[in-house]
Parts: sequence; C-alpha cells; structure tokens
Amino acid sequence: MAKEMTLLWGSGSPPCWRVMIVLEEKNLKGYNQKLLSFEKGEHKSSQVMEMNPRGQLPAFKHNDHVLNESYAACFYLESQYQSQGNKLIPECPAEKAMMYQRMFEANTLGQKMADVIYYNWKVPEAERHDSALKRNKEALTAEIKLWEGYMQKASGPFVAGKNFSLADVMVFPGIAYLYRFGFCEERYPKLAAYYNSLKDRSSIKTSWPPTWLESPGQDLLKDI
Repeated sequence: MAKEMTLLWGSGSPPCWRVMIVLEEKNLKGYNQKLLSFEKGEHKSSQVMEMNPRGQLPAFKHNDHVLNESYAACFYLESQYQSQGNKLIPECPAEKAMMYQRMFEANTLGQKMADVIYYNWKVPEAERHDSALKRNKEALTAEIKLWEGYMQKASGPFVAGKNFSLADVMVFPGIAYLYRFGFCEERYPKLAAYYNSLKDRSSIKTSWPPTWLESPGQDLLKDI
C-alpha cells in the first residue's frame, strides 16, 4: 500500500508535517519520499510542478491520485484506511463536530502567524510599515488568546476532546511553529501543556522537521 505512495515535502512546513503525521498514525510505512529545500527553490522543480502546478509542497500521490492540499490528503488517507492504525475521526457526534470546527480554524491561526513571521519576506521594503506589523502582531496575539481559551474549555487533553484526531493533526504543527519562533509559553499555559503533551507522541516525534533538530529557532514572537 505505502509503496504506491509518493510524498515530496519540505522540512518545517506545517502542511507537509500534517500529511506525515497521518501517514504515521495510519501505520503507512515505507512510502516513497523526497525532502526538498525551500531555500534552494526545489519546490519549483519540474518534479514538483508535474504533481503540483502551483509549485508548492506537499505534493502527494497515491497510485494515480494526486492530492496536494494537506487537508485533502489527510482526509483521503483517513477515509481509505479507516480500519488501519489509529482512527482520526471520532465517533462521538460532539467530538466529531468539534474536530471539524477546530481543524478548519487552524487555517486562520496559520495565516495570522504567517502575516507576522514572513512580513519582511512577503512585503517589499518600500511598502513596509511599522504600524502594519504592529496590527499583524495584535491580530496574532488575539488569535493565540482565542486558542488558549479553547484549550481551557476543552473536554479532554486534545483539541476536540478525549481523542487524538484530525483536529490535532492540523493544529499541532501550528502550535509547534509558534514555539519555533519564540512563543512565550508562560503567557499561555494551556497551549504549553498541549504542546508538551504531544511533542513526544510517536507520529509527531518520528516526523519532527529535521532542520529544527539541526538549528535553533528565532525569537520573532517573543513579545506576542
């Protein structure tokens, strides 16, 4: 099964990490994979463009089925291999509803992180304004406080409740990204507890971004 799968990925990319976590959770070992460098522009290579004309990672293929959006790939893998490995969609209607809600909210968290972390990279120097960066940081701070509140009210240790689910697959890489860029855990104890409880989970630890193990993070978010 896994030998019929190919994953092109980049280290540190939350979308790539999501797919790798699901592959681990579903015990899909031995899939074909290739680590590409964003810094070297390898995500724009012909190999990637043939699978994903947007020139983005991940690029995932199972037989002749190509799924390049991480949500699509994760849903597909859970649907195709429901009885294999760990079940990632809860049976409890309340947990299932919460899972869907929180996993799609993860997109907002990711966007607001990117607006701060990649501001200088995305915005030309002549168009940068301190006031704009300040607004972006305020928006990210409000978003993180929202997630802190979610975890405080959660009915279990995971995002959707008592079971590890696709919601955690989508949310955890974003929380880890906050830590990578200097997130202050003392300000957000519930998110800190969530992060620390999952960082050593087998599927997460096994797929941990290799570049994060090789180099220290940054402190861009220390005042968030």
